[in-house]
Amino acid sequence: MLRGEITAAIRRALMQELAAVGYGRLSIEAVARRAGVSKTAIYRRWSSKLELVLEVVAAAAGGRLPALDTGGLRGDLALLFQVVTHALRHPLASQIIPDLLAEAARNPTIDETLQRVLRARQQEILGQLIERAVRRGELPASTDPGVAADLIVGPLYWRLAIARTPLTDSYLENLVESVALALGAPDTLPRQRAAPITG
Repeated sequence: MLRGEITAAIRRALMQELAAVGYGRLSIEAVARRAGVSKTAIYRRWSSKLELVLEVVAAAAGGRLPALDTGGLRGDLALLFQVVTHALRHPLASQIIPDLLAEAARNPTIDETLQRVLRARQQEILGQLIERAVRRGELPASTDPGVAADLIVGPLYWRLAIARTPLTDSYLENLVESVALALGAPDTLPRQRAAPITG
């Protein structure tokens, strides 16, 4: 294999092994076997298991996403939810993410790296989404980006990664509308007035 192919094979093997056994039981030997390379090939690129995991996971988290600008807040939310749903339903992600979060509680280096990567990603994706909505007049200028980001991704992450409850199209449509209204966006759906109470 060429140098680039070896590196790509190691990264793929790392993700597969991490999903299979978790960080605690992960070994360089197992990654090398799965990648079809020697341990030396890995140690030439990364000095330790921790360095390998942090670099590969950070690179995966920082991968390119499709443009999330549909011209409107609700369209942006719907597209974002589709992308997040697809990512969290991936077998590797659904096993790796909870394991790394648990490991981060015990390992300050992993925790710091995950927090840095997640904050940067949040600012890039959700910060821009919220900023566009404010510019378009769909959200108030006083919108707190941090609170808004938690409100946007929190329910979906909880349902997919924690509760592991199946999603339906109607649930996602309702989630888009509920989040948009909770953020302060104008209500675009006609509401039936309650009948006056008589008697």
